[in-house]
Amino acid sequence: MWKEVRDREAGKLPPITFASRVRSCRVSALGLSNHKEIVSPHHGAVNALQVDLTEGRYLLSGASDGSAAVYDIQRATDYEEGLIARHRSLFVVDKQHEYGHKFAISTAIWYPVDTGLFVTGSFDHFVKVWDTNTTQVVMDFKMPGKVYGTAMSSIAKAHMLIAAGSADVQVRLCDIASGAFTHTLSGHRDGVMTLEWSTSSEWILMTGGRDGAIRFWDIRRAGCFRVLDQSQCQLGRRPPFLENTSKKIVARTSLAGSSSLANKSVSRKKSPLGNGMKQSQALHKPQNLLRTPVRQRSHPGMSSSHDRATAHYGAVTGLKASVDGMYLLSSGSDSQLRLWDIESGLNILAKYEEMSLQTSKSIHLALNPDSSLVFVPCMATVKACDVWSGLTLQTFRGHYELVNCCYFNLQDQELYTGSNDRQILVWSPPSAIINDLEEDNRKEQKFSADKDNWSD
Repeated sequence: MWKEVRDREAGKLPPITFASRVRSCRVSALGLSNHKEIVSPHHGAVNALQVDLTEGRYLLSGASDGSAAVYDIQRATDYEEGLIARHRSLFVVDKQHEYGHKFAISTAIWYPVDTGLFVTGSFDHFVKVWDTNTTQVVMDFKMPGKVYGTAMSSIAKAHMLIAAGSADVQVRLCDIASGAFTHTLSGHRDGVMTLEWSTSSEWILMTGGRDGAIRFWDIRRAGCFRVLDQSQCQLGRRPPFLENTSKKIVARTSLAGSSSLANKSVSRKKSPLGNGMKQSQALHKPQNLLRTPVRQRSHPGMSSSHDRATAHYGAVTGLKASVDGMYLLSSGSDSQLRLWDIESGLNILAKYEEMSLQTSKSIHLALNPDSSLVFVPCMATVKACDVWSGLTLQTFRGHYELVNCCYFNLQDQELYTGSNDRQILVWSPPSAIINDLEEDNRKEQKFSADKDNWSD
């Protein structure tokens, strides 16, 4: 690491590259935190975790006992032995609350714009929007079945829609501004387990169902425009769009434009006076300069064979889009993890190692800042896999029961995991202060071991 620091001081390393290497170094050193602890108030399995997207300071959790809690992960409540920071919940809303959920909370997300609102979905068929300051329900939406997942777009500026998936086959979009359902998306043949908004377009929604299908929706038009098929595949990532290629295209476009103008001038000189009308029509006719084939988007009434395509053999239990919006990761009850090219809809044949995934409920995947590492809950562990090679680089062991969710905090490079053992564990890079204290203790113990009873 000091080599990068010296290169940065000498100006050999750009600041963005230096920051990326520091983050990668911290992520590779993740371990069970020896200086931070989250005291869970839940009496049931922790099903959902998320850190707010604005400050990166407040952690939201939802559990199967119908409770939701918020923690300040930057300011500790108290310290154990002066070293370990204990973070207790700022508040808890549970079944005793007047408007609390009556059954298990399956999903809990922050409002993307600020920390003033958060959203919970439950098996009691309700999606509720909460005011963080007053801990009161601002509005609720009655769903036709158990709520499995909710999602809000982190880049949306034209809408405030909550996409909700339930045991019903339809996806419903709930509008916070009006308090009503604005869209009903039909296409799945069984319940919708997981939802994910595109990170590059506020209009594209991706959903995974118990029917094994992953569907893409443009909420501005009717019907889904793509169903992912695991048999349609490609090898490796999409080739990069190089700067030289763009220059060649611009040059080719300019040459084609100049040649077309020259042809127009020549034809205008040679044409007789009687063909003025034909000449004006020819001038106004649009011309395809590059003559590149245009791929038409499939119609909602797509062929039945394509509409029945599946992405997994079994239910789709998790979806996670890359930060750049180019790729999508999916997990299924067939214990498979798959990588997809969002633009082409093809299955990228990344060979992930065998892993045992939950089949009865949705799981929450997490990605590191550059989307090169994916964190996958695997029974009582969490595996960190390389997105492209599929190799398992690290396995986090600390929970005693099944892990349901994990969330990676981009600001602090910390990983939070929730499990059926009712605990929330923090996985963080080692603290320099703690390491120095441990080193001093080891030296002191070694020195005391060398002493004898006759030493002065």
